[in-house]
Amino acid sequence: MQDLGLIRTRPQVEIANPIYREVIPHALTWVAQTRIPQETAWYVMEDGRIDFPRLLHGFRQFFRGNSEIWIERFDYKEAGPQLLMQAFLQRIVNGGGRIDREYGLGRRRIDLLVQWPLNANRGFQGPVQRAVIELKIQRRSPEVTIKEGLAQTTDYMDRIGTAEGYLVIFDRTPDIPWEKKVFVRQEQHGECRIGVWGM
Repeated sequence: MQDLGLIRTRPQVEIANPIYREVIPHALTWVAQTRIPQETAWYVMEDGRIDFPRLLHGFRQFFRGNSEIWIERFDYKEAGPQLLMQAFLQRIVNGGGRIDREYGLGRRRIDLLVQWPLNANRGFQGPVQRAVIELKIQRRSPEVTIKEGLAQTTDYMDRIGTAEGYLVIFDRTPDIPWEKKVFVRQEQHGECRIGVWGM
C-alpha cells in the first residue's frame, strides 16, 4: 500500500491521499451499507436536524443483534466495529449529508464529522448541522479509554467549531455480558458536553 502511494508512515501511519480517505472506507463497507435495513427519515427531526442520540440507540440495537455476523465478513476484523458504524452512518447520511473522516491509526481511533444540511434546497450553502463522533476500541480500562476519548473528541470539536459531540467506545473483551458493556452518559470536558456510548 505504501509503494502505491495509498498510505504514508511518517510521522505516523495515515492514508496519504485525501481522495482515498473517502474511497477506502466506502470500499471496505459497501456491502454492509447496502444491506443495513435503516432509513434516513427515521432519524430526522421536524426541524430537519439528525437526532444523533436516537441514531446511536438505533446503531447499538443493530450492533447488538448483528455485529458478530457482520464483523466476520470484514477482511479487517480488528476494525470491524468501527467499519460497521461507518457503514451504518453512511447509510443514513447518504440521504443528503456527508461524513469527513480523520484516522488516528496508531491510536486505535477514528474521528468522524457528520455534516447535514438543514435546508435541502440550499444544501451546504445554507445552515449545516455538524456533529463529531469519535470511535474508539477499548484496550485499557474503561476510565482511561473514556478520559483519552473525551480529550480527543473535545479537541476535534474545537477545531471544527461545533458544540455537538459523541464518543463511542467498543468493548471487544470476550466473555463479558453485553449488559456490562452497554452504557450511555453525558460527560463535561472543558466547555464541551459529550455523549458517551459504550457497547
